[in-house]
Amino acid sequence: MKYKILGNTGLKVSELCLGTMTFGGKGYWTAIGQLAQEPVDELVKRSVDAGINFIDTANVYSEGLSEEMTGRAIKNLGLNRDDLVIATKVRGKMGEGPNNSGLTRKHIVQQAEESLKRLNIEYIDLYQIHGYDPLTPLEETLWALDDLVKSGKVRYIGCSNLAAWQLMKALSYSTYNKVAKFVSLQAYYTIAGRDLERELRPLLQDQKVGLMVWSPLAGGLLSGKYGRNMQGPEDSRRISFDFPPVNKEKAFDIIDVMQPIAQEKGISVAQLALAWLLHQPAVTSVIIGAKKPEQLEDNLKAVDVQLNAEELEKLNDVSKLQPEYPGWMLERQGQDRKA
Repeated sequence: MKYKILGNTGLKVSELCLGTMTFGGKGYWTAIGQLAQEPVDELVKRSVDAGINFIDTANVYSEGLSEEMTGRAIKNLGLNRDDLVIATKVRGKMGEGPNNSGLTRKHIVQQAEESLKRLNIEYIDLYQIHGYDPLTPLEETLWALDDLVKSGKVRYIGCSNLAAWQLMKALSYSTYNKVAKFVSLQAYYTIAGRDLERELRPLLQDQKVGLMVWSPLAGGLLSGKYGRNMQGPEDSRRISFDFPPVNKEKAFDIIDVMQPIAQEKGISVAQLALAWLLHQPAVTSVIIGAKKPEQLEDNLKAVDVQLNAEELEKLNDVSKLQPEYPGWMLERQGQDRKA
């Protein structure tokens, strides 16, 4: 396991991060996973044994149950909490009242306290907004997060699922008002969905913001169980929860190129998909989740996969984005200024 610096900080996080969306299975989240405490403990133990020090959860996952089970696993296994980097999120609906969602000061502070209780910890390493709140002024959100950092209840703040202009606006506000700044973005990125490269990737690299990747296997489509003539198992997540949206025909073209490379290397298509992400310079950590130990074991092996220039070129060519304005004009006009 390798460790990378999270954004413009000195914090080292493992290049694979354990996602906890499969923990619990309550309400809306039953389609993702319904793991009980014992298998959760096993997944956490195996991940930590493999060198993972980064765990990502959210208050909305299974209506808080995921956080509870994560905290319980840490306690059950006798893990040193200070050796772990624990990340959670806030924004989603956590009750029926009119103020039980969003990024208001009231909701953020309340949910930070609740997450600390559910996780049974004294501080959150990385507290992330789970998306954009068009109703709440950005400055209210950032000042509330800054207060949590100053109180010692939160070490760093991050964001998820923002547009480039929203993230840049937040970074600028933090810089000029001297409040805590987002150190990371958690975003959807996969070889089957490279939209992030248009605006967000250049921003992340320019501003030295870390990138945590969610759904690196495109909701299981790159698990190796799907293909042009393969519909996947009946209990597949894609059958009951077809998310995130993917251009499946293009994904199958990509899988057609991935399969012979994976076979030649003696690895799975899933490992190859994860390895491709780990070879992307903007990526800090790739979030992996599992419902079964064998899925986790397969994913963990991705850190050992090396791709040569020819293999990367094949994968990049089949998965590359179609040119869009202003990208193609920026590329054309910038040629004379490139070193």
